[in-house]
Amino acid sequence: MKTEKLGPLNVRLCGGTDGDGGGDGPLVVLLHGFGAPGDDLVPLWRVLSAPKRARFAFPAAPIALTDPGFMGDARAWWEIDIMRLQMELMRGSVDRLVREVPEGLTEAREALVATLDALGERLGVAPESVYLGGFSQGAMLSCDAVLRTERPFAGLILMSGTLIAEDEWRSLMPKRAGLKVFQSHGTHDPILPYANAERLRDALSSAGLSVSFHGFRGQHEIPATALAALAAWW
Repeated sequence: MKTEKLGPLNVRLCGGTDGDGGGDGPLVVLLHGFGAPGDDLVPLWRVLSAPKRARFAFPAAPIALTDPGFMGDARAWWEIDIMRLQMELMRGSVDRLVREVPEGLTEAREALVATLDALGERLGVAPESVYLGGFSQGAMLSCDAVLRTERPFAGLILMSGTLIAEDEWRSLMPKRAGLKVFQSHGTHDPILPYANAERLRDALSSAGLSVSFHGFRGQHEIPATALAALAAWW
């Protein structure tokens, strides 16, 4: 594994023919969640059954979280008011949450797209050979980037993500009809409710995307059963 600055983001490169992203295989780009360190998902490349000769890229989010509640290299793609999120969930304000366009989402997407461009040039991989996805906030950003850009993708991976910017996303989904999507979510997720994940699944499916949904009995996590389901999805 090696770390390089590609575009505006630091990226850990793994897999391929040399363990450092070498070769000519497809590229799997995975984004970590809110409050996690930049290398949080890196261990997945050793345990995830992916396409042959697959290379992996793990970008680190640009925002360092320095509040006392966060320790170590805690990072975010955009800021989240955790207290407000918890209060909204307690009130059952689902419609308000899924329709919100988070402040900072545009900047996060622009940084990601610039890094995808740099990855394509650095690794010599065509956009149509790139699988983009992530966990939690990283899954939301991945979905947003796929819907708001015209670049081709091999597939979209959403692990414990949720629906945001609903009105805008729904209007953009039909242009991605036929795109392969893997989605997993815990039925007892206390942070991002399972019902909202189902709402996202149904919206994507209704728009013509090919969604493989894996619901698991668990919380906000990536269990072995989700990895096994993802291994069968490629």
